[in-house]
Amino acid sequence: MLFKKFNKYLTSFVFSIVFIHLAHVSIAQVGKKKVFRYNQTGGLTSLDPAFANKRANIWAVTQLYNGLFRFGRSNRVTPDLVNKWEVTEDGKTYTFHIKKGIRFHNHEVFANHKRREVVAADFVYTYRRILNPETKSPGVWIFKDKVLRNSNQSISDTCFRAISRYSFRVYLHQRFDHLPQLLAMPYTLVVPHEAVTRYGKEFGKNPVGTGAFRFVLWKPNKLLLLKKNLLYWKFTYDGKKLPLMDEVRISFIEDRKKAFKMFTQGKLDFLTGTIESSADLLLDEDGTVKEKWLGKFTVEKVPYMNTEYIGFAFEHPSEKKLWTNKKLRLALSYAIDREGLVNKLRNQVGIPGHYGIVPEVISYSTRAKGYRYNIVKARKLLKEAGYPEGKGLPTITLHTHLADKKLAEYLQSQWRYIGVNVVINRQKFSKHQQKVDAGKAGLFRGSWLGDYPDPENYLAMFYSKNFAPDGPNKTHYQSTQFDQLFEAARTAQSSSTRHSAYRKMDQMIMDEAAVIVLYYDENIWLKQNNIEGLETNPMNNLILEGVNRK
Repeated sequence: MLFKKFNKYLTSFVFSIVFIHLAHVSIAQVGKKKVFRYNQTGGLTSLDPAFANKRANIWAVTQLYNGLFRFGRSNRVTPDLVNKWEVTEDGKTYTFHIKKGIRFHNHEVFANHKRREVVAADFVYTYRRILNPETKSPGVWIFKDKVLRNSNQSISDTCFRAISRYSFRVYLHQRFDHLPQLLAMPYTLVVPHEAVTRYGKEFGKNPVGTGAFRFVLWKPNKLLLLKKNLLYWKFTYDGKKLPLMDEVRISFIEDRKKAFKMFTQGKLDFLTGTIESSADLLLDEDGTVKEKWLGKFTVEKVPYMNTEYIGFAFEHPSEKKLWTNKKLRLALSYAIDREGLVNKLRNQVGIPGHYGIVPEVISYSTRAKGYRYNIVKARKLLKEAGYPEGKGLPTITLHTHLADKKLAEYLQSQWRYIGVNVVINRQKFSKHQQKVDAGKAGLFRGSWLGDYPDPENYLAMFYSKNFAPDGPNKTHYQSTQFDQLFEAARTAQSSSTRHSAYRKMDQMIMDEAAVIVLYYDENIWLKQNNIEGLETNPMNNLILEGVNRK
């Protein structure tokens, strides 16, 4: 009896030791599973493509769903679920034929828990859902001013129409040659009506897609777990079934220095976003990788389709008078040393924002002329604005997010030098974004990561029909001349005519100082040396289906 008790305790002790040991083994090494681990800052808010308006959401839904198209490494759209398509001569009608045999993930919302085939009607449902006011999708702007309208200018019920089981049509109000690029955006990833009907607003927590990975678990601010879709339809060029990883584990550590430490300890396979708050941990002042990290992991620096800026809320209830004062806006712009910002804060990662809103990576040959540091001119303009040396100017609040402490303090000191007193209001990224979209942030920190690689996407930020929260015009900038140019460029069949209009619009935004361009981003991707198939790209897309561990 005594021996049995001892044996019982010994077994329990050994089991505990084994459990503790496994808890400390790298997740990627447990059993024979191949697990890809990355950290996401910025706060995941939804796994519903209709709300894929921030990087955390975009990266997650990209693994769970597919759309008609997707962007390749060179920023060109490539077919995904589309098999072929045709466009009418007037450019107003697109007919898409989808691949047969594509199925949604196994889920209880389908009859007998079987995987239902994706049909043309699913795309019609997905696109109509984005336009439905009840959805409240921030992506409504991608369709609302492009698709077919009725005589009273309301959106037609027939702008999307299934014509057979595997074919559907998109009818446009006017020509828009970038529709395939638009249909590669995460907002348009296909969803099943059964799941949306079952879960309603909670669909974002109960995703059902067609992607390389399927949803398993989401603990907000802690962990998102995705597992391999064993019945995924894609293969590698040499015949291997995708995806190559068994699991994707996403952590949500907001402290970028802590995340960087975890990466250097081998607890993460991939990391980006370290430059915002910890450039000095990775890079020397000249922008080169510190000697201690050479060879220990892979560092890639690529141009990034992202423009960082300061925005003014032109219709802010109490600050409207301030921000409609053009000379005040110009004074704030001339007071910023953009080269110092990039060199001192970012260790030479990024390009100073001396040009237009359109980033260099997709810009045209002749760029819009922006602003350079000129303290004398800044002070002169501040005086002409009615606030000599800042006298009479109330304290201004700069609204930004938590990760932007150093940048916010840098701007604060630059503006103080000309007599402008600024206080900083830092919030979590999601809260900051909500406040900006609601027009409650008079002076705000903004960024625009291109949805597709064309200047039109950046200039859409100033089109008056795109007012936030339903569109990307977060400043509520309005100009009849700008709108006319914007609409004309969309319907122009000549690329030279279109790009000429783009240049005029970009220069107009700069001349009006509608925003203050800070810098054009460059992206630093860190990945462990045993990770292959993870490709960098200017759109900062994260596609994990082809990633493997050596």
